[in-house]
Amino acid sequence: MKQDDFERIAHAIAYIQEHFKEQPDLDEVAAHVNLSPFHFQRLFSNWAGVSPKKFLQYTSIEYAKRLLGEQQATLFDTALETGLSGTGRLHDLFVKLEGMTPGEYKNGGELLNITYQFAETLFGTVLIASTQKGLCHLMFINTHNEALTELQHRFPKATFQEGQHSLHEAALQLLNGLEINAELPVHLHLKGTAFQLKVWEALLKIPSGELSSYGKLAANIHQPTASRAVGTAIGDNPIAYLIPCHRVLQTSGKLGGYRWGTPRKSLMIGLEAVKLNENQ
Repeated sequence: MKQDDFERIAHAIAYIQEHFKEQPDLDEVAAHVNLSPFHFQRLFSNWAGVSPKKFLQYTSIEYAKRLLGEQQATLFDTALETGLSGTGRLHDLFVKLEGMTPGEYKNGGELLNITYQFAETLFGTVLIASTQKGLCHLMFINTHNEALTELQHRFPKATFQEGQHSLHEAALQLLNGLEINAELPVHLHLKGTAFQLKVWEALLKIPSGELSSYGKLAANIHQPTASRAVGTAIGDNPIAYLIPCHRVLQTSGKLGGYRWGTPRKSLMIGLEAVKLNENQ
């Protein structure tokens, strides 16, 4: 990107962040950086990986989340302070970007009953947890206390109970490479933005023993310029291994990073390749 283009995008981002309560449209932001709306839209999307409208939505919802969470503001006051026309727009924004209503976000999982357990697997110790709807958490851990604290932070008002669950058993069978009982499908209960859910769904379509790249995933979800955002969504994956983010490499073919350590990622890829060859 040329230096003047970079400066324009930087100014545009600063303008959106400063004026998001006014909900500026594309024409207004483009005029601020002296570009046509068409040129600005394309330039911004190529640089940021999302459209100006989407960036404005992300900025707005992060502010709304602080109001609802830290200040416990009402839905009406939150919509008003964020510059939205009413609680209906606030509701639509949360459902689209967070996969939940603003009320559900505000109560922090208050109505959820979560069963969790620690277990040993081929790839190390995990903390696995489920709600009434499905598996909601599967993480490789360093210490039990640290892992449980992270789970409680994700669902701050849920009720937690340590214990075994049929969903845990089915998931652990998959994780350990064993045959899963056809009568025990692993249902997932995922909390994330619409974009994150789209990326995680694309990850689920990568077959065991095969690999993809950030660029390919971005293309698969019809957002070819969003490789950086795809990488961020992969890093936020709440279900280790079963949502196979370990099967994604850098476009150059290098292994790349992994939330739970590149040696573990390398081991997973290697064992899946061996199993695929044996089956063939």
